[in-house]
Formats: sequence, structure tokens, C-alpha cells
Amino acid sequence: MVSRGVFYVVTAILFVTGLLLMAYQHVTFEIPFLPGAQRTVWQVEAKVEFEPVGNSPATVDLVIPDEQPNFFQLSQTTASIGYGSTYIKKQNGSYVQWTKRNPVGLQTLYYRGEFLSDPNAVNSSMIVPGIQEVVIPEPYATAVGEIARSARERSSDPFSFTVQVINELDRQSEMKTLLEQNFTRSELILNILHYAKVPARIVHVLDLEDGRRNRSLIQRIAVFQGTHYEIFDPISGTSGIKGNQLIWNSNGGSLLDVQGGQNARLSFSIIKSSVPVAQAGVLKVMTEKAQGNDVVSLSIESLPLEEQSLFKGILLLPIGVLIVVFLRIIIGIKTSGTFMPVLIAMAFLQTSLVVGLIGFVSIVCIGLIVRSWLSHLNLLLVARISAVIIVVIAIIGAISLITYKIGLTEGIKVTFFPMIILSWTIERMSILWEEEGYKEVLKQGGGSLFVAVCAFLAMDSLVIQHLTFNFLGLQLVILAIVLILGNYTGFRLSELKRFKPLVEQINSNLNGDEKEHEYDRLKRELKELKANPRTFDKEDKLDNQANSSARDRSSDSYNEQKPETKA
Repeated sequence: MVSRGVFYVVTAILFVTGLLLMAYQHVTFEIPFLPGAQRTVWQVEAKVEFEPVGNSPATVDLVIPDEQPNFFQLSQTTASIGYGSTYIKKQNGSYVQWTKRNPVGLQTLYYRGEFLSDPNAVNSSMIVPGIQEVVIPEPYATAVGEIARSARERSSDPFSFTVQVINELDRQSEMKTLLEQNFTRSELILNILHYAKVPARIVHVLDLEDGRRNRSLIQRIAVFQGTHYEIFDPISGTSGIKGNQLIWNSNGGSLLDVQGGQNARLSFSIIKSSVPVAQAGVLKVMTEKAQGNDVVSLSIESLPLEEQSLFKGILLLPIGVLIVVFLRIIIGIKTSGTFMPVLIAMAFLQTSLVVGLIGFVSIVCIGLIVRSWLSHLNLLLVARISAVIIVVIAIIGAISLITYKIGLTEGIKVTFFPMIILSWTIERMSILWEEEGYKEVLKQGGGSLFVAVCAFLAMDSLVIQHLTFNFLGLQLVILAIVLILGNYTGFRLSELKRFKPLVEQINSNLNGDEKEHEYDRLKRELKELKANPRTFDKEDKLDNQANSSARDRSSDSYNEQKPETKA
């Protein structure tokens, strides 16, 4: 026999292990504990068009996004008829390269990537750029130097210096007009930063808006202080990028290289979609596995859809079992069969509560009538049960057919009831009617329906379905709770009604001195005992001494009254 200490240790291990597994899935796969949370997935398609030059082979290199904060790339694909495609690294950036021997006519190439909006993504592949030597002819060099000196006096670090450069350009309208004749706005700010020995580069950003087509990239300035960087708008001077802005080219290489082609054009189309957070976590894990990262997946969503659908119902059974254990052991509700209510509750999930209750009561009542007729035939048990099974199937078929003919399509769903369990339930209720009477049948039948309804309400909850499907560790927690409930040996709540007369007597009757209720006296003495336990020890000793003296006096009195016997 297992000792109680070992039992509690095993139960605690199961409970803690289940909680740790749930925490692991919550942290690693970012699965929320409550359903309903959604994550945004952006599908971005880059379209490259160009015209071949003669019969020369074509090589097209398009820069693609690298790792960056707030986004996680789920997938990337290419679509290009007759082209070979591969992913390469060059100029500190990632590229997709298309090649073809003899392109003819207008060429169109597509690159598609799926990007998950992920607030937990914090890593960045952006590296610190080198400071290029700035060679600017006069009179532009003097204007650049004047703006850099004015901005330096009003700044304290590279980031504030960048803001002051942009503000200084807006204040010095004549210098701005002169310089923008030779440089674009972004190139001008970058040259001023390099002139002041500030590490910076131009990055290309894509504004993500649902349903947009023929979008182009916009330029931003990435300014570095050590390994930390901030991204600035060259027009307004504001820092940072919005949550719906994707850095397409982060390391300053060429955006699009076309060899053997001309008149190249690049445009983008964007579509927005939403996925549950749990599914987003699974997609991230699958992507990391495809990249060769070792991640232990504990999610059912990694299985095929057919198995997922099967497990989604099976994993709800422990919830129904827990409800049955609690209601039978703690509450003391009687049921017809131990876990028959759980199977009935599973049938309710497939039908609905109202249709399920009507169907269950109808089948059992008709089955009891037929079973009472079969009892007069004196059949053997196996034959009698077999006959009941056939009758139950016939009843279910008749109910489905009749309800369908009259237009109640919900009645067809009664076929989800477990026929074998219903047959045994009818058999047990029939025997119980003969032995105990109809009251016991109503008690156990009503208890079974009540437990089935409670189990159905628990298993039908979206929160419960979400937890059981996404957190396998919950099964260990339920197992530990069931073991603890199985260790309970006290009174059931339904049995406490036997003590109602005693409670009424304690609350109403007075003790011997007719001054204090017995309940109040016991409560007062318990309070005094907790405050000073030794007082009652002294009172017990005095009571024992008094009782001993009384017995002695009674003995002496008896001896004095006893007549003397003659010798």
C-alpha cells in the first residue's frame, strides 16, 4: 500500500509539471491563456518588371527584408515562369536572384513574403555602417559645413544632431535651395552626417496598408550611436517608425540590380489578414524548425487537420470526468452509470442542449416501455441487451426521419448519441425500477441529466476548449486534482441534511442554567480555550477533585446507614 506521503508527493509533481508545461507553451509559443486574441499577418508581394536587352542573359537581384523589430517573417516564395531563383547574401544584405538564358519581351517577376506583426520580436540584423569620406565641390561644401557647425552647437548626441540638421535646413532656406539643386533630401542629410563623422545610412521603408497596390518604398535615415540606432524622417525630423512600416532594405546595398535588362520598375501590393495568437505561435515554431532551429513543439496544431479535429473532442473528456468526480464524491449526486453523463454531454456538444435533452428523454422513455415488455419474455441477458440495442437504433432512426419530414432538421443530430451506452442505461433503469421503484429511477436519471448538463456547460465554454486544445499540461493538472478528490473520505454535501435536526436543537435549546444557548456556550468556551488553554486544565482538575470528594462523602454516608450485623 502506497503511503500518504508518497501519494501527496506524486500528486504535487503532476500538478507542478502540468503548470510548468503550460507556462512553457505560453512563453515559447506565445499562446494566450484566454481565447480571442489576434495577430496581424501582412502578405507583401514585390513585382519587378523590365525589358531585356537583345539576346543577352538576364540576372535580377532584388533586396529582401532581414530580421527586424516588431516583425517575424513566416514564409517567402517567388513566382517567375522560366526563371531560376535562389536566395543569396551580398553587400551585408539578403537578396533573391532570378536568372534566365534568353528572355524575350516584357519580363515580370514576383517575390512574396508573409510577415507576422510580433511585439516580442526585438532582434535586428542592421549593422553599423562605415563613415564615408565626403567630397563636395564648392560652393556646396561651405554650405554643408555651415549647417553642420550650427547643428553641432545645438545638439548633444548623434540623434539630436540629426534633428538639428533637419531643422537648420528648414531655417536656412537659401542654403537649402542651393544644396537641393545637387542632392536629394535624404542624400543631403546623409552627406551632412558623414561630414560631421556621424555613422548613418539610407534605409527603404514600406508603408503597410491593407488592399494597396502599386506602392513604392520611401526613404528614411538610420543614425547610429554605438550599436544603438534610431530612424528619422528626412522631411519632418521625427524619429522612429510606425507599427505598420516594414524596413525593406536595412543595410544600404542596392535596391534592385538588373543585368541584361533596362527600364526596370519595382512596385508592391499588400494584403492584411488576422490569425489567432495560438496559430501565430505555431507558425513561428514551424518557420524556426524549417530554418534548422531546435524547438520542442507541444501543440496539437502541428498535427494534420483530421487528427486535430479528433483530439479537439478527446481532450475535453477529462473536463467532463472532473465534473463527474466532483459532483459524485463531494456533492453526492447519484447517477445511472459512472461516466455515462460525460458521454451524454459529448453528444450534447454535437447536437445542442435543448435538442439533446429532448432526444435523450424520448429515447430513454420509449426504451423503458419496450424493455418492460421484453421482461415478460424471460430472455437471457445477452439476448435482452441485444434486443434493446436494436430497439434504440430503431428509435433514433425513427426520430431522425420524422423530424426531418416535418422540417426539424435539428432532430437528425440525435444520431450522435452513444447507442450502446443508452442501451445499458435503459437496462439498468429497468432493473432499478423493478427493485427500488420509480422514485429511485427518477433520482438517478435526474442526477445523470444534471451532471451531463454541468459537464456540457463546462466543455462548451470557449475558454475551456481553448485551454484544453492548446495547453497539454492542463491534463496533468486535472489528473492531480482528480487524485486529490479521490482521497476525500468525509461527508458528502448531500448527506449534511441528516444533521439538520441536531443543528436546530443546538441553536434553539438552552443548557441547564436556562441562561445561555448551547451553541453560544460552546462558541465562548472554544474562544476561551484558544486564548488560555491552561485555564481549562485547572477547571478539569477542580472538577475531578470535587467529584472525588462527593463520591467519598456518599460512600461514608452509605456506611453509616448500613445496619450492623451480629457475630
